[in-house]
Amino acid sequence: MAFLGDIVNGLAIVVGAIIGLIVKRGLPEKWQETIMSGIALSIVVIGTKMALATQNIVVVIVGLALGAIIGEICDLEGGMQKIGDWIGDKLAGGSKTAAAKIAQGFASASVLFCSGAMAIVGSIQSGLANDHATLYAKATLDGIIALVMTANLGVGVVFSSLSVIIYQGAIVLMSGIIEPYITQKILNEVTSSGGIMIMAIGFNMLNLTHVRIANMVPGMFVAAVLAHFFL
Repeated sequence: MAFLGDIVNGLAIVVGAIIGLIVKRGLPEKWQETIMSGIALSIVVIGTKMALATQNIVVVIVGLALGAIIGEICDLEGGMQKIGDWIGDKLAGGSKTAAAKIAQGFASASVLFCSGAMAIVGSIQSGLANDHATLYAKATLDGIIALVMTANLGVGVVFSSLSVIIYQGAIVLMSGIIEPYITQKILNEVTSSGGIMIMAIGFNMLNLTHVRIANMVPGMFVAAVLAHFFL
């Protein structure tokens, strides 16, 4: 079954998030704040490590700049915010503060889980060879991260599983078309671009910045195109 790895990945996020919600209830608020700061800093470190994968930082810079323009024109952040707000309204009982936190958890987790080479490579392997090993490994990591993020950002993280299933499922469907073009050079620049966005997630969680991360997502694909033609 070509979509098995994708489905397992989504379920791992749901399970991790549910455990996170259970854990959250037993933690004092001060502990939650301190833990969230630690998680945010760890996310910055993960993003930094990924960002350093680039072989040509100009490709990443130009890719993110052009991608941000595309994202702003399409208002991807606004779209994700509307989805998050809709989920928040359904679950938060009219509380705008709670709805905003749910929307933040959904958007931040969606970008985090969909960025990086494992999502692309694993989905292609699943689509072409029914080899789900990479997505199983990603599912394990995502489940742990979902647990920790949910304990701090709340139930919105659960719904990022839908973003992951749709995104990776689309790659599984198109794996035969895109596989010949996915070289290590392209993966390096996609990983680096995704890493910069993950760094922004950490900074946003620390309230140091208010980056519209979803509007930067097209930058990964622009960087891939630039790497294909110029590297």
